[in-house]
Formats: sequence, structure tokens, C-alpha cells
Amino acid sequence: MELKHSSVLTRFFPLLACFFPVALLAEPAPSPNDRHVVVVVWDGMRPDLVTERYSPTLWKLARDGVTFSQHHSVYLTATNVNGAAMATGVYPNRNSLLANREFRPRIDPRNAFENADAVIIKKADEVTGGKYIAAPTIAETLRAAGRRTAIAGTKSVAFLHDRHAEWTVATPKDSVKFAAAPMPAAMREETLSLLGPFLTKADNTSDQRNTYATRALTEIMWHDGLPAFSLLWLSDPDLTQHEFAPGSEPALAAVGSSDRNLALVLDAIAKKNARDSTDVLVVSDHGFSTIERAIDFPAELRKAGFDATASFGDTPKRGQIMIVGNGGSILFYVIEHDREVTGRLIEWLQRSDFAGVIFARDKFEGTFPLETVRADTADAPDVIVALRWNRKPNRFGVPGQIITDSARGPGQGSHATLSEFDVHNTLIAAGPDFRERLTSSLPSGNIDIAPTVLRILGVAPPQKFDGRVLAEAMDEKAARIESLDKTIQATRQFPSGEWRQHLRVSLVGETLYIDEGNGAFSSSTSPSSSSSPR
Repeated sequence: MELKHSSVLTRFFPLLACFFPVALLAEPAPSPNDRHVVVVVWDGMRPDLVTERYSPTLWKLARDGVTFSQHHSVYLTATNVNGAAMATGVYPNRNSLLANREFRPRIDPRNAFENADAVIIKKADEVTGGKYIAAPTIAETLRAAGRRTAIAGTKSVAFLHDRHAEWTVATPKDSVKFAAAPMPAAMREETLSLLGPFLTKADNTSDQRNTYATRALTEIMWHDGLPAFSLLWLSDPDLTQHEFAPGSEPALAAVGSSDRNLALVLDAIAKKNARDSTDVLVVSDHGFSTIERAIDFPAELRKAGFDATASFGDTPKRGQIMIVGNGGSILFYVIEHDREVTGRLIEWLQRSDFAGVIFARDKFEGTFPLETVRADTADAPDVIVALRWNRKPNRFGVPGQIITDSARGPGQGSHATLSEFDVHNTLIAAGPDFRERLTSSLPSGNIDIAPTVLRILGVAPPQKFDGRVLAEAMDEKAARIESLDKTIQATRQFPSGEWRQHLRVSLVGETLYIDEGNGAFSSSTSPSSSSSPR
């Protein structure tokens, strides 16, 4: 069944939830307070790479526990967005993080910024009264309940999980970081004594940094026993896949590196005789694709007659457009929300050969409102476009190619679109609270991590989550849970043809998961094209 997009679309999902059998969503009882939960994030890990050959440790863990075969990233399918969603259990419109790179004049009136950088977080908390992440995180909630936590990672997204802790940071010029929290002076000295200096040199590899962070967590931060909650964020295979594309020899080696670090984590838990009291969740923030085509959007918009830029030299003027690239999705900020300029921009996108799905702050024909994907944050842009994708394999035989901004080129890797290969990511869970040898086909998502972790640890949430407890994976006596699938469309007729876009979604109770979306312009003077990817 397909639902045509209309003015009542913004009421569609809440209304649908009212009729959905929420009574079926039985939750398991809270576990004893001696439980430990360890979440290991393999950044950018595609679920089709969980194999005995490439990731034997993870493959075995999946055989022992639960594989979520329909797991979902939050849109934008990017790292910081999903880091915040995992940490808070709510969508971007409630935690404030919409993309990896945003433009917020209160923080920087001239430039876009990477929103997980430590300096940005500090400034953003200052201008928001400490509400930059506008919902409590797992770590903050547990510490408020008197429970211990430990966070380590090799990407700045780790800061988002516990931004008020005493961080130890070693920061090279790129976005790769070592960070651990909390790490007071005595722990820093112990780390340096055991593991050596923090890895800040340009020739330090991702593998070296990830192993350092893993050892810091398991050998230093777990020295006096496992905390209630631990998070380890590994930068691979994401960083390597960006450079060489998924399926390449270096990318597969990066998968193997993360697998070895997972083995270190499991071995450390076993040595502490804690396997019977520890649940381990291995999750990725998003999937991954290969770049088929890259576009310089500021240059293309200027050619089309727009006053567009990626950075303002002077005070911006009404109608100017700030373009913020996020790989497979582009954010367009129209100064003073000039509707005439925004309308021309949307028409230009709809007639293009690269737009996939267009979301708009205001109502425009042939678009979806930002609320459709819960992207209606206070600082949201006027237009977001998820670029077009297809299922064609790359030169290594891995399916899924996308159009992106020009930060990287064709043949390299990226994500952040609404491609099924970006949206669908990895989640495997095993331990005393999870069933054994189960593959769950019920939709799940990164927003379900926080509700599930707090349920296991027996801590009441401080807020209503958008995500849900993954009860189907935890209690076989739980009532049957079902999902509902829908497709929505938006169209616009032009004298020369038709723009058509679609979005497929799944619902489990009140929880919304985005499955995929795409679009295309069909010329009336040429053979019809379809928005379905080929």
C-alpha cells in the first residue's frame, strides 16, 4: 500500500501509532544491578561483512547471541547524528544533532563546523545553557544514578556521550582523536606508563589508535572491575572505507582490525570472570557505499545563478545560500529563510539528475517536511537533499553506489544518503539478557540502544524515548511483536516532465525506522525513468 504525500503527512505517523497494537510490546523485567553492558561501535560496518572469513570474532558472537537483520541508522546516516541517537535514544529533533557538519550562526556566524569537536561542544553549551545535546545520555543518566561508566574512542563522536567528563585528548590535525572519560590525572599517568604517549603523529595508523583505545579501556579503565556501562568507539572500517571503498583489500583489513579489538574486549571480560554478568552489543553507526559521482555544489549553484557559498566572508545577506556538504546529503541554509530563493532552489534540485529525496522546512510541492525524518531541529536548514543512489556493485563486487559532495571522489567510499546500504547497519548482541542463536527480522535501530541498555541495568529513563527496548531479542516469553511498512510519495508536475520521490518506512509501535528513499525527474520527451534504484 502506498500513501500519497499531502498536507496531513506531518500527522500521519503519530496517528498511525495510535492504531498500532502497542499492547504487543511486552518488555522484559529489569535485570539485576550487578549487570554490565559493553557497547562496541565499529564505525561504518556493513552487515554483509559479518562473515567467518572477514570478522570471525564478531561472526562467532552473532552465532552465540542475536543478529538484528533489519537494523537501521538514523537519518542523516552519518556518525555524529547516530552517536547522539545511540546516546540519548531520541531523534535529532529532540537531541539537536542533525548532521556531522552544520551551520549555526550563534556558534559561528561565518562557517559550518564539525559538531562533535571539543571546542564546538564547549561553545555550543555556552550559547545553549548546557543544552547542546538536548537530552540526557546513557552515561549521564547512569552516573546520576550512582553507577560507573567508561568511554573510549578514536573519533570525536565519543565526546558526545559524556561531554562534561574530564577528558584526556590527543588531537592530530584531522578528525581522528583518542579520548577517554573519565580519566583523572592518576589514570592518565597510568595510561602513559603502560601504553606510551597518546598517538598524535600523522603516521600513526587507525589500527594503532584503535588498539590503543581498546587497551586503555580494558587494561586501565577496567583495572578495578567492569563499570555498569562501557562504550568503545572504533574508527574502522569507516576511515579506511572512505579512502579505498568497501570491499577493497585495505577496507577488509580494517574490518579484521576491529575484529581483533573486539577479541581483546571479550578476552578482558572473560579474565574478570564477568561473561555471565556482561551483555555485549556490537553496533555500527551507519552502513557504507561507493561514490559513483561527486559534485561541487557551491560551484554548481553559482552557475545556476544562486548567490551560494560554503563560507561567508562578510555578514550574510538575505537570499544568500550557505551550502554544507555531508557526503551523501547536502544542507542548504537560505539566509532569512527567503521563500522565493528557497522555491527556486527546490525547483532546480527537482529538475536535476542527482537529487534523491528533498526535505524542506516550509511546505513546497514535491518535497517532504523535515519532520518526516525527525530532522526538524531548531537550527535546521531550509532544505536537505539526500542524493541519489543505486544498487550497482563497485569494482570489488560490493553493491551500492551513491552521488556525494566533492569532499571525496569517484571510487572512494562515503555514506549519509537514504540508500538501503547506508541506512541498514550492524547490530549483534550477546550475553545473559539476550536469547541465543537468534536472527531477528523485526526492525530495530540505533535509537533503541539507550532504552535497551537502561532496561538491562535497571535504571529508569529520565525521559520518554523515541526508541524502544529490544524485547523480542531478550525474552522469548514476551508477547508477539509486529511491524508495519508504508511507502509515502511526493510528486510535482513540470511542463517538461515530472518529479517523483518516495520514502519507505517501518513502524514498531510508536518507533519509526527509515528503510530507504530515492527520487528522479522523468522527462516527458524521453523514455520514462523511475525513482527505483537499479
